[in-house]
Amino acid sequence: MKVFNFLFVTFLLFTLNSIAQTPTDYLPKEFHKERRAILRSKMPKNSLAVVFANPVRNRANDVDYVFHQDPNFYYLTGYREPNAVLVLFSEFQTDEKGNSYNEVLYVQKKDARAEMWYGKRLGAEKAAAELGFNTTMNAEDFIASQIDFKKFDKVFITEFKDDYRNSSRNNAEIYDLVTSFKEKSGFNDIQFSSKNLEKAYNQIANVPDKNMIELSKKINEDLTRFPELQNDQLITNFAKAKNDNELKDYQKKIFIRLIAKKNNNFNFYFITNTLATMREVKTAEEVKLLTKAVRISAVGQIEVMKAMKPHMSETELQGIHEFVYKKYGAEYEGYPSIVGAGNNGCILHYIENNKTKVGNDLVLMDLGAEYRGYTADVTRTIPANGKFTKAQEEIYNIVYKAQEAGIALYKIGEPMSAPSMAAIKVINEGLFQLGIIKSITERHNYLPHGVLHHIGLDVHDPGNYNNFEENMIVTMEPGIYIPEGSNCDKKYWGIGIRIEDDILVTKKGPINLSEEAPRTVKEIEGIMAKKSVLDDFVLPNLD
Repeated sequence: MKVFNFLFVTFLLFTLNSIAQTPTDYLPKEFHKERRAILRSKMPKNSLAVVFANPVRNRANDVDYVFHQDPNFYYLTGYREPNAVLVLFSEFQTDEKGNSYNEVLYVQKKDARAEMWYGKRLGAEKAAAELGFNTTMNAEDFIASQIDFKKFDKVFITEFKDDYRNSSRNNAEIYDLVTSFKEKSGFNDIQFSSKNLEKAYNQIANVPDKNMIELSKKINEDLTRFPELQNDQLITNFAKAKNDNELKDYQKKIFIRLIAKKNNNFNFYFITNTLATMREVKTAEEVKLLTKAVRISAVGQIEVMKAMKPHMSETELQGIHEFVYKKYGAEYEGYPSIVGAGNNGCILHYIENNKTKVGNDLVLMDLGAEYRGYTADVTRTIPANGKFTKAQEEIYNIVYKAQEAGIALYKIGEPMSAPSMAAIKVINEGLFQLGIIKSITERHNYLPHGVLHHIGLDVHDPGNYNNFEENMIVTMEPGIYIPEGSNCDKKYWGIGIRIEDDILVTKKGPINLSEEAPRTVKEIEGIMAKKSVLDDFVLPNLD
């Protein structure tokens, strides 16, 4: 008996230890179930919604990128594997056995050989238990299903990706699931696979004769920006038309196709727009995970401030940030890390990070940890040698004051445009005082981007951008970028500064979730004077 008890306790401890070795702080299944219920409550009668998982992207040859789930799909399901599809019904359906259901999650089936190579899969049975679904099936079952999509008044879908690959590893990849859906639902070439395509059709169909040539030029420019337009022959013909008669001829054909399109039951906007409204206001569970992601990112900034030396490379600094993320258990970076020294800091989305020595330049570091699916976005700009020059400090303080002015307006009910206007006003006045611009109303390109956006499952989370609401988490990121060759005093050339923090909107006012990372000149110089744990970390010379 004692032997049995000992073995039982040993087995129990082993089991508990195994469970403890994987993260347990993902969103609970109740969160995702509630998201589905809210979405379903907004669906009209006799409708269904179909949401596909992300495709697996190829890196090179037989190596794929690490899979990352589509944020909307994850938001609704909690499922983190590829080759899956969610179907939601507005009312309960009944199968051939008399069972009722109003949602089905189709997932990758269990496959011992595939799991030996690529890792464990939940499978339909575990997906039901762990994700809170009453009805789960294998992905193959979606292809074999007898869902009559045409009987529904509305079929809600999202824009199809343009990189579904048929790798032939199995017969139920996302490529096969999407292909099967298009065939069964009657989706054909008059359906719009993107908002840009539908927008172009509507513009052309409704443009007055006097504006047709101007629109043709615009559509021609859009062809280079939106690849999906290039695949539509009528759109390309309209853009390339040589005279008024050809323009009117293609406009007529586009109008006829548009009318045909409007007689179907597909809708590309409902899911995207509804989830944008839902996702812009965070639940308590989301605030907790986002706060963790933000604080991890802030600690990364602190450790780099202490460790930075002029002989370091941009890549090395990037590595320190990302090491901190991994140390805290963050799965990924939320977006490609930006570490730009000197003039590289004036490139807004600079991700090469290949300058071998940062020297005495300012270093702009825009990075964010992704923790359990939620992404931070924190930027600091610091002097590589630990001390701001006078010119650097002058520009930095303008950006800091602009950020402070903006954050003060993160109040419930305040228009989300207000912080931008406040920040721009401070920056224009500051640039004018330094003689960099000739008047506070002068148009310039020293601040070429917006200064706020939602964060969440995406680093640029969707939203409506109307008024601030409680539990929104929104960045505040003014900047000034003066690239070499600018029309101003040379002492300001190569200065690129952005300060970005993640702000939680509350009834008591804005809370800066990333406040741990120093922002003022004095605070930054103070932390950079401290010793780093990496000061004595020296690797052997390999040259």
